[in-house]
Amino acid sequence: MITLEDVKKNEELQQLILSSQKQLNALGYTEHSFRHIGIVSERAGELLQALDYPTERVELAKIAGYMHDIGNCVNRVDHAHTGAILAYDILKDMGMEIEKRTEIMMAIGNHDEQTGTAVSDISAALILADKSDAHRDRVVNHNMATFDKHDKVNYAVTDSEFIIDKEHKKVILDLTIDTEISPVLDYFEIFMDRTMMSKNAAKYLGIRFELMINDTKLL
Repeated sequence: MITLEDVKKNEELQQLILSSQKQLNALGYTEHSFRHIGIVSERAGELLQALDYPTERVELAKIAGYMHDIGNCVNRVDHAHTGAILAYDILKDMGMEIEKRTEIMMAIGNHDEQTGTAVSDISAALILADKSDAHRDRVVNHNMATFDKHDKVNYAVTDSEFIIDKEHKKVILDLTIDTEISPVLDYFEIFMDRTMMSKNAAKYLGIRFELMINDTKLL
């Protein structure tokens, strides 16, 4: 079985990740490189593991999380779709079975809120993990005077916890936002689609999604 560690050693994939971030830097987007994909991979795997999914499904979720943003090396627009095809081809060359690489392709192709939705356990875990990563560490632009709304909201998030509550069948995104940098309302203005996507993904897994901001439950 192809594992996450095998995927991490793939030189072609590493270059696609680097090229993706190079393009996003030029466009002024937040970080989508090794920090982000590492967090997404880990959280996606932890979620399915906590929900007692088979080890194989957990590993596929980790791989999908690690590969999900490589489409940004083609273009930010439709990056989920191009990334899904790139991932499929890489995994095919690595010798992964067709059923498994198809699952990963499907998950990556559905992780963007503009065009996707939860269509499998792996895609649901990927969505919840991906949308949970709001944090100031993702802001590439270091000049606050030139921050756009996305920069400002992400930079205002000083702490982000992804809490899996197996006993009560829910996953909680617990954020701490510095309201002197950005009001909480701006978070919803920018991330409402992502929040609703997370809610639907949790429902697919038979759990609930809750959003906590500054110790207040908002969803």
